[in-house]
This record gives sequence, C-alpha cells and structure tokens, in this order.
Amino acid sequence: MILWPALALTFLAATPAPSLTGVEAAAPARSRVGPIDDLPDPNDPLERLYGRKSLSYDQGMPSVTVMLMEGQRSVSFVTKARMRLQAQGGLNKTLEAPAGSAWTIRLADYEPGEIVESVQVAEHPFNDKEGLAETRKLWEERGYAVRTLIIGSLHGIAGHVLDNRRQRVFIGEAISETQAKEVLKTLHQKYAFQATRVPFLKRRPHGKLEVVDASGAVLAVAQDLASVTSPDKGPFLVKEVEHSRGYKAHGRQDRTFRGDLEFVVDRHGGMAVVNSVPMESYLRGIVPSEIYAKAHPEALKAQAVAARGEVLAKLGIRHLTDPYLLCAEQHCQVYTGMSGEAASTDAAIAATAGETLFAPEGGPLVDTVYSAVCGGHSEDNDAVWPSLPDPMLRGRSDLMETPEAFQKGVDDKNLEDFLTTAARSYCSISSFSKATKYRWEKRFTRAEVDEIAAPFRVGRVQVIAVAKRGSSGRATVLTIAGEEGATQVRGELNIRKLFQNLNSALFRVEGPSRLHPGEWVFTGAGWGHGVGMCQTGAIGRAEQGQLYRDILRHYYGGAEIVQIYEDARGSGRGPK
Repeated sequence: MILWPALALTFLAATPAPSLTGVEAAAPARSRVGPIDDLPDPNDPLERLYGRKSLSYDQGMPSVTVMLMEGQRSVSFVTKARMRLQAQGGLNKTLEAPAGSAWTIRLADYEPGEIVESVQVAEHPFNDKEGLAETRKLWEERGYAVRTLIIGSLHGIAGHVLDNRRQRVFIGEAISETQAKEVLKTLHQKYAFQATRVPFLKRRPHGKLEVVDASGAVLAVAQDLASVTSPDKGPFLVKEVEHSRGYKAHGRQDRTFRGDLEFVVDRHGGMAVVNSVPMESYLRGIVPSEIYAKAHPEALKAQAVAARGEVLAKLGIRHLTDPYLLCAEQHCQVYTGMSGEAASTDAAIAATAGETLFAPEGGPLVDTVYSAVCGGHSEDNDAVWPSLPDPMLRGRSDLMETPEAFQKGVDDKNLEDFLTTAARSYCSISSFSKATKYRWEKRFTRAEVDEIAAPFRVGRVQVIAVAKRGSSGRATVLTIAGEEGATQVRGELNIRKLFQNLNSALFRVEGPSRLHPGEWVFTGAGWGHGVGMCQTGAIGRAEQGQLYRDILRHYYGGAEIVQIYEDARGSGRGPK
C-alpha cells in the first residue's frame, strides 16, 4: 500500500476559552486519497510526523515541524534547561536530565523503506473542476489512466479560512524511479511535454536509535523515534548541524533551537533531526537568514509578513514523503534557529505578529513568494512554475519611473534597452544593492557550451535562442540547435541550472562574433526567479519612505494584510 499524505482540516471556532482564537483547536478531521485500508494505525508514533501534513497547535498557537538535517548516523546535543526524552517502542521509556546534560542519539539499525514514483502532468486549484476535467480528458484520450491526489490543508483561524488545497494529476500507476524517468523521456519526445516525477512512500523505513550519555553508556533504545522536550521550555544546542547541502556554503555548525526535538529514521538511510517549534519562534530563525538584519525596519516587517505567508502557503504541499512539514534550507526558507536571531528582525516579527496576506474582498491566502533581486521587473508565477496564473503574483515594473517602452513588460524587442537603460529601479538604489547581481554577464567557451549540450546529442552548438519569455523577459523556453539536431529546454530554473546556475533567466545571449570570438555571452539582470516581492527592491522602497503595508501591496497586487492571530492569548483582527 502507498502511504498517502493526509489532508487535514482544522477549525478554531469562536467559543470562550483561552487560546489563539478564543478556543482550543478542534481535533483535525483526517482523510486520505486511496482505499480505506491505506490508512495507517493512528496510534503509530510515526504517523504524527510522516502522516500529518498540517499545522499543530500548542495552547492555540500554531506550530510547525522543520527538518534541521537528515541522513545522519549520530547526532549530539546539549540541554540548556531540564530535559525529558521519550524513547518510542517497547515500554516507551522516559528519561529525564538536568540542564547542561550532553547526550547523543545514534542510529544502531536501519531497515530502508520502499519508495515508488508517480508521473505528475498537472496541478489545479482545489475548486478548478473545469480545468481538472480538461486535463483528465486530454490524458485519457492519449491512452493514459489518470489519478488525482488532493494535497494541502484547510484551516479556520479567527474567522479566516486558510485553504491551500490543490489537486495533482498523475498518469499511470506508481512505478520505480527508472521507469518514471523513461515515462518522462517518452512524454517529452511525443508531446514536447515536461512532466514531473513525484516520490511516495510505499513502506516507511524503520530503525533502532540508541540514547547515549556523555560517558558512552547506552541509556535506552528507541524504535524509529526519540522525542525530546524541555519542561522549562528551555532551548537545545545541537552540535554540528549539517547545512547548505548542494551549495558552496555546505558545512556544519553548532546551532541552538527553541521548541522540541524529534530524532526519527528517514527515507535517506539515516536519521533526521526535526524541530517542532511555534510559528513566531520559527520566523525569528528565518527572517534574519533571508534578508539583511541591518535593513530598514519597514523592509524587515515586509519580509516577516512574506515569510509567514510562505509557511502557511506551503503546508502539506512539500516534503510529502518526509517526517516533517518544512526543511531548513533554501528549498523552503533558510532557518538557523536562535543562532541566527537578531534584535531588529525580532522587533519586525513582533510588530507584525500573525499578519499575512489575502486577496482583496475576502479572497484566498496569498502565496507570498519572494526573490533577492528582480532586476527592475518581477515575473508572473505561471512563467516560472507549472501553475495557473495567480492575480496576486503578476509581473510588474520595479522601476522608480517606468518609461512607456516598458509599460507592458520586457520582451525581445525592448530587452536590450532594458538591460542597458539608465532608468533607476528600487532594487538598484537600495543601499544593499550589488551591481553584479542587478546586471551581470557570464561567458562560456565553445567547448564549454558543447559539453553542456552533449546530453541532448545535437552536435556542435550553432544556435542558442530564447523561444519564449515571461512578462519580465525571463526565458521559459530555450532552443539549442547544433550540427546534428535541435532541442528545447523548458522551465526557468532548468535553463538557469543548465548553464551553471545563471543568476536569473532574464538574459540575452550572443554567439561567437568579432567582439567575442570563440565565446557565448549571456548578459542578464536580477538574481533569483523574480516572482513576488523583490527583497532588495523592498529595502529600496523602505529607504524612500514607503511603509511595509504599501511595499507588500505593490509586490502582491493590492493584497490585504490580515492579522489572523496575535499570540496565545490574543485574537485575530481584520484587514489593515
């Protein structure tokens, strides 16, 4: 059986009791896609981490689970206050220790889980019945069996509905990784269509975790999971946290975290360390990692609201096969716990407690994505990701004064002028602007380009041309033609990755010429995908006197700021 992720529905109704919204959180109604016998035992301790893909609540305050690192064989930590450890399995042994105790959790035995993959061809908003029917008809006419999976969660907080449910569409049955790759190859060849491989757990991994004290004595053995809490709500120092896997900054660092720790077997053949932490405490470890802590206070407030919205929008959408909701890396949002906190960002988070963005007139929660430098124009969400157009995430000019030539965006006709214009943008005037990120150039030799294109078997490359652009001019389809054939690369991120992680896909490309013999030259603007808030632009706007509410309304199409909670004793308010 496939262990489908749960769809959670939680409503905090309005009846008198001390909590987030005036009531205690109701137990979530649970439903899963698939046969009823696919439901795991609700008493399984792993179900809380692997199966529950929604917010939990502690005295009415929302909490999340965040992966600090995974694939580990041994992890050491030190308590900053009294500690209580529960070793799951068998007698569920409970251990207690005073402040300053140093313990190690060691993976002693491991039984891998079984992972299968499904081929995803579309994703629709939950209520998009017409679009879903069209997608189903298209793929059934092509001879494929079609399955759908509802992901995301539905919450009611302080009279506001947080609904990020989506319907993913898959073709065929769950298959192996190798088989899924072959299906993707076939779809690209037959239909020039870029599908996606999505992993699912058919069987969860299992293992034994040894709890070891500073002397090396084994105090307990847990089956699959060891949970650590502090009765005094004190923090934990986790030693040698591995971070930035796949990036130049990859390394290890001692870090301190609030909340609880979970040591759990993961699907990667090791042990994951998961931090269960209240939302606002989580944000204190995110915001200074995502923006300069010395930036203008109004920009920090805008970042705090955007980061909070990103968390809510991604719940139950990512990491569906993992024992956590979110990761501590760029894939979700960089999180360093107390080790990265700053007084300035703490103040911004406190000043905007519980605030998030909704579409106007009672519309849905806004997915408040952001990127570092838009380069003068942000991008449409559907140009970067395979999704329907979001009216709150339309590309828009970030120039201080937008010339008529760029009123409708950037395209092949005005791209060169845009890249060389002297017009100032908010991300170019920011005190934190970097010239090499706002405008940039990257060169490749003929040999380097031929090597990059070698997997496509087009021969020596003769043409590299952008076949399709988004509203900001970012490339979404790139044609590569050679002496032996041609191919197209689809997807903004795929294009950037192909050419050794270009700063952005907003570029023009020139082949070898007199000016640069033997070289391909990419000239571009911006750093990142460009959708939503431009972080450097937000700083520039704040430095020009704009308030965080105005900054957010600009980047998110007039969205309304709504305070859905204040703290564990407060209640939410309406639009601001």
